[in-house]
Amino acid sequence: MTRKQFIKLSTLAGITLSVHPLFAFQNEKTLTYDELIGKGLPKLYGNGYKLKLEVHLAFLNMQKEAQKSDVSIKIVSSYRSFKHQNDIWQRKFKTYISTGMTPKNAIDKIIEYSTIPGTSRHHWGTEIDIIDTNANQPKQVLAPSNFGPIGPYYPLKQWMDVHANSFGFYLVYTNLPKRKGFKYEPWHYSYKPLSSNYLKAYRNLDLNQLVKNEALLGGEYFTNAFTDSYLNENLLDINPELL
Repeated sequence: MTRKQFIKLSTLAGITLSVHPLFAFQNEKTLTYDELIGKGLPKLYGNGYKLKLEVHLAFLNMQKEAQKSDVSIKIVSSYRSFKHQNDIWQRKFKTYISTGMTPKNAIDKIIEYSTIPGTSRHHWGTEIDIIDTNANQPKQVLAPSNFGPIGPYYPLKQWMDVHANSFGFYLVYTNLPKRKGFKYEPWHYSYKPLSSNYLKAYRNLDLNQLVKNEALLGGEYFTNAFTDSYLNENLLDINPELL
């Protein structure tokens, strides 16, 4: 992004906020089913990533501030469409089945870290997966150990622990011992001013009907009991600050 483009976007956001101070808290009633499950056509911004305008601007501010501490934040994953998430799902499902796993075990393995298509927070344009480009890059960048005390991204983790919330970003899948669902993801942050309302709207959807409607690979194993558990543990057992 050029300096001219950044100034234009910043000015646009400032004007919008001054005219309508609730811009940051989009009314969940305006969110459509397609937008919530990644089938909408949201207007997205970013260089090498895709985010809603407000999230994009907040990230740029955070990134600029982090550079003062020699932390260079890079987004490695942001908005994902339903199709993108479904491609990930199908690839992993077929891979695990090819190793001899049962469909049920394959599904359980996938949802340790990956979401069922149509249920990802990344469908909203409010989520970022981040690394530090100033560090020596490991072969697998998104691994919890990389963010631990001896990991290359530990300075990033320390900086985010102190500063991320002040820019609106909150860790989603924490390492609290009693938390269920997706495993600890020290790289995944959500922009709360927008994502909290997406989640409120999403909770009004019938998840059992959603997974049946989308004809997903392995979907015949999604019983009502499974989807109820998935909702409560994977989608809702997150950082309490985001509920």
